[in-house]
Amino acid sequence: MITATDLELRAGSRILLSGATLRVQPGDRIGLVGRNGAGKTTSMRVLAGEGEPYAGSVGATGPVGYLPQDPREGDLSVVAKDRVLSARGLDTLLRRMEKAQTAMAELVDGAENAKAVREYGRLEERFAALGGYAAESEAARICTHLGLPERVLTQPIATLSGGQRRRVELARILFAASDGGSQSATTLLLDEPTNHLDADSITWLRSFLSAHEGGLVVISHDTELLAAVVNKVWFLDATRSEVDVYNMDWRRYLEARATDEKRRRRERANAEKKAAALHAQAAKMGAKATKAVAAKNMARRADQLLAGLEPERQADRVARIRFPEPASCGRIPLTAEGLSKAFGSLEVFSGVDLAVDRGAKVVVLGLNGAGKTTLLRLLAGTETPDAGQVVSGHGLRTGYFAQEHETLDPEASVWENVRHAAPDTPEQQLRTLLGTFMFSGDQLHQPAGTLSGGEKTRLALAGLVSSAANVLLLDEPTNNLDPASREQVLEALRRFAGAVVLVTHDPGAVEALDPDKVIVLPDGTEDHWSAEYLELVQLA
Repeated sequence: MITATDLELRAGSRILLSGATLRVQPGDRIGLVGRNGAGKTTSMRVLAGEGEPYAGSVGATGPVGYLPQDPREGDLSVVAKDRVLSARGLDTLLRRMEKAQTAMAELVDGAENAKAVREYGRLEERFAALGGYAAESEAARICTHLGLPERVLTQPIATLSGGQRRRVELARILFAASDGGSQSATTLLLDEPTNHLDADSITWLRSFLSAHEGGLVVISHDTELLAAVVNKVWFLDATRSEVDVYNMDWRRYLEARATDEKRRRRERANAEKKAAALHAQAAKMGAKATKAVAAKNMARRADQLLAGLEPERQADRVARIRFPEPASCGRIPLTAEGLSKAFGSLEVFSGVDLAVDRGAKVVVLGLNGAGKTTLLRLLAGTETPDAGQVVSGHGLRTGYFAQEHETLDPEASVWENVRHAAPDTPEQQLRTLLGTFMFSGDQLHQPAGTLSGGEKTRLALAGLVSSAANVLLLDEPTNNLDPASREQVLEALRRFAGAVVLVTHDPGAVEALDPDKVIVLPDGTEDHWSAEYLELVQLA
């Protein structure tokens, strides 16, 4: 169980949450919702013990499994399978058992051999007490459901794509939570758990979370996941810096929220009407000295009526996203010839050819791990191919959006990141640009690493908009965005006159792009786009 008392959270001088008391109990499956920047990710980090509140206290009884939006994997040399098994300490035991087995086979001396046998027996007994080989099987089952086949599990973390690394972390957390079956005491705190998952994996995850009895708080823009899983909703109201708690499922929450909004508007309209009438009457009476006191009392009563109202919920602000007018370029601004890439002994793809024409719209498809992100990195010049080359055509300007926000410096401020992306742009123009992306005031000085996932996405997009790129390389640009901001990105895609190479699991992004070409990895097959490919987007 997790309990937060008199919780106050801030981002710089901005108050995100004030005086909140929250509790997560076994059986609670809570959807944490609110607009981008309302403080969802910050709240989750504090509940997980990964951050300190500005005021108040947070305490947990029992284990907590926390999936941040940007997991920190630690030792990248660790094999993916061992990373998952480490959730129950099985990875260390297995390595020690293997070492003891080797000693048993190699040691000739009777006493030393007997010692190795005793050591192996002790380790195996401990291994069995922790679930042993059955637990290994359970871990493998979870990994398979999350799109992590055996060939991926035998690789070091360093060789995996960003999406694969995140799925390894999710598998690790769910493996820990499955210890003890449905009676698990683990409280799960999951921030956008469906990012990088295909449709089958999302369906399985919904089922797993629906059956979990140990407590759950989930941040997600996947409304189908929320509808299938949650039985309570915490709404972070950015206008009031408060949390509204709804002890009901998602469908009833939406109905209750709409009813609350109608009630607030009705009460405000009635109070404003009465206050206006009182002020008008007070103005008439105030002209007469004999009625001055009565007039003041009426005016005071009108002010009290308005002061007693709940603060008006302003319409959620939305970033006004418009990709840059492309700089002029040649007919074929970007070409790739015979690109090959491997990590260690694992070949990702080989011999990929690609010609991006001026204004072309290209979608890159392939199963998770097929090299989609790697291809974009090669085209952007942030990674070097093992063979082949990327050729820049006349006037090429690329703008790269990385799904894990690698283009942002987490230690630098919002302002410093955008200034780095557009060093020659006048300061006032940059400040105006950041304002359209909902960054202003003290938030300009906030380190990028402390932003929420949606805010990082907006900041990275602001950098693109300042670039005048004529070829956009976009890797999951709609991840972490609320519905209104996502629609802004899709509208920007529809209007952009330059070339786009897009990697996404979002069918809506593909439809907005209206592509004319598709590249299927790892074979590098190039084809004209057809509607038949659309159903592969979520599966890939």
